[in-house]
Amino acid sequence: MCAAVVVSLAACGDDTEAVATEAVETEADATTTEVASAPTEPAAVAEPYRADAEQVVGSTDRVDYDVFIPQLAEGDPAVTAEFNESMRAALQDMIDTHDTDRYTLSTQEYDVTRIGERVVAGLLVVSYNMNPPGAHPSPLLATVVVDTDTATPVTLTDIFPDLPAGLERLSEQSALLLPDTAAGPNFDRSGIEPTEANFANWLPTPEGMEIHFGDYQVGPHAIGLVTVTVPWESLADVADPDVVAVLAS
Repeated sequence: MCAAVVVSLAACGDDTEAVATEAVETEADATTTEVASAPTEPAAVAEPYRADAEQVVGSTDRVDYDVFIPQLAEGDPAVTAEFNESMRAALQDMIDTHDTDRYTLSTQEYDVTRIGERVVAGLLVVSYNMNPPGAHPSPLLATVVVDTDTATPVTLTDIFPDLPAGLERLSEQSALLLPDTAAGPNFDRSGIEPTEANFANWLPTPEGMEIHFGDYQVGPHAIGLVTVTVPWESLADVADPDVVAVLAS
């Protein structure tokens, strides 16, 4: 459009052409300035994961429960949903399948224990008591570990390509570590037999695999809940290094 103006005014004389040319240059400058100052959309930045909690209250024909469970907020919605649903499922298992007697479930401990670069993890400990009350409440355990790269839970079979070899190593390492805990040197060795059930409750730390033993698993109720941390280097030849890299992140 500007070029057409110059051509049409050229016959009117040099002065007119100069004015027209100046007008064209001014309009071009204005256009250039407008493009340079156009606003840009900010890049989307994912919110970091945030530890949260949820109170779950209800009853069935034999179970009354009022329990806080760990939850996540923000972050990748798929990861947050996987973690939160897994924690609710862990509580539901305690409600549905413990035994046929009447009992109550209440809060003992709940925590998002780890928000790492590539992993999130949480611990739920629920106090189980007979209804009417028994001699003392007993703690029930559950742990959840989620790979944030894939939004999927991490299991023992993910960590150990040869599961029996991995469980054997966890058993051996636990035998070395338990004497320095409340369980003492006379710990119950049946609680560390190389089975998936004995090592089902674990959490990742930068240093190693934190094993949580249940009530009565490695000793009497009076010693409380016992944990040991098996260093990652002690599992190096039996664990998948790619999975360990995620868990230690």
